[in-house]
Amino acid sequence: MPQYRYQMRNSEGQVQAGTLAAENALSAAQLLRSRGFQIINLTPVHQKSGSLADTLKALNYTSGPTQKDVLAFTSQLAVMIRAGISLRAAVEGIAEQQQNVKFRNILMGVKDDLESGRSFSEALSKHPKLFGPLYINMVRASEVSGSFSRMLDRIAAYLSQWLETRAMVIGAMIYPGVIMGLAIGVTIFLLTFVLPRFAGVFDGKEAAMPWPTMFLMGLSAFMVEWWWAVLGGLVAAVAAFMIAIRTEPGGWWFDGVKLKFPVFKRMFRALYIGRGLQTMGELVNAGVPMLDTLQITGDITGNRHYRRLWRRVYASVKEGKKIAAPLTRSTLFPRSVTQMVGAGEESGKLGEVLDEVSTFYARQLKETIKTVTSMIEPIMIVLMGSVVGFIAMAIILPIFKLSTLVQ
Repeated sequence: MPQYRYQMRNSEGQVQAGTLAAENALSAAQLLRSRGFQIINLTPVHQKSGSLADTLKALNYTSGPTQKDVLAFTSQLAVMIRAGISLRAAVEGIAEQQQNVKFRNILMGVKDDLESGRSFSEALSKHPKLFGPLYINMVRASEVSGSFSRMLDRIAAYLSQWLETRAMVIGAMIYPGVIMGLAIGVTIFLLTFVLPRFAGVFDGKEAAMPWPTMFLMGLSAFMVEWWWAVLGGLVAAVAAFMIAIRTEPGGWWFDGVKLKFPVFKRMFRALYIGRGLQTMGELVNAGVPMLDTLQITGDITGNRHYRRLWRRVYASVKEGKKIAAPLTRSTLFPRSVTQMVGAGEESGKLGEVLDEVSTFYARQLKETIKTVTSMIEPIMIVLMGSVVGFIAMAIILPIFKLSTLVQ
């Protein structure tokens, strides 16, 4: 059971310190309060272990922190704040038990900023790549409204859903890649190891061979002799593609392809619409100013075409116009969504409408991913079977033709 170091003040005003065992920080705080103590500080005791497994685990945590680390930090912080622990003490306690050294140093820096009198949002804003504009602005809004622990719960829920959605999308993209890799691997094996075994059988009989056999035998001979050039060309093509899509023109092109590719376009549209509306809904409900909300929504959407659309909405609202007007003129949003956004804007319940629409698109995204993966499997099997069947046909046809000539 975890150990917690505490400082508390008893009914006579005397400060006492010690350690106690509890399941979590909330249980430890409740136990001290039940004894009539006022908690000054409560931090977990970091227990070190010299085992080889712990050493290897510590080495694995020398990389930079991820959004999973941020999610765990946010969830723990919300619990400790509800337990009555001061923000500085809570951040310090969470930092002490961090195994990721870089994240621990970041949190200790946040703790130092809090001690120097800075607000929590100001301390977090020093690390914009890790916490992000949505996180920082929601924390800043909660500092004004006084709903800090509830806002941390909303942020944690948002991060959890975002990580889950990203994992689903990556899984849906990896699956066809693995199948395609297997198909290419089988094809290369047949061309470089199987077909050369038949080269001696067909020597001198080129006139009797059909064109599929001639084509594959020539391709097989080329790959056996120039395999290094083929491998280098594939690596160069992949590297050039990855570099190209990181450029601004290439990024615009690739983002457009994702919205038009037959199998994946529905999945990506649901992803970008749902992410944008959920982000906007969280910020609106948190009380973030509308212009800041629209700017953050555009930056976080993940697609250049949707980012440009949200910037148009930003410019429209800045001129005093409605949010729904630019969305209505765009083909990136369904008409039904723009109508609901307009209705929410008119009724003053925009945050509630955005929450409902984003929840609908989250469900639709999960269903679309299932549909995409179920469609990809038979398509890839048919393609793989066609390639293997073509190679088999190219080998068998000349054998039948030669046996007919012999008879």
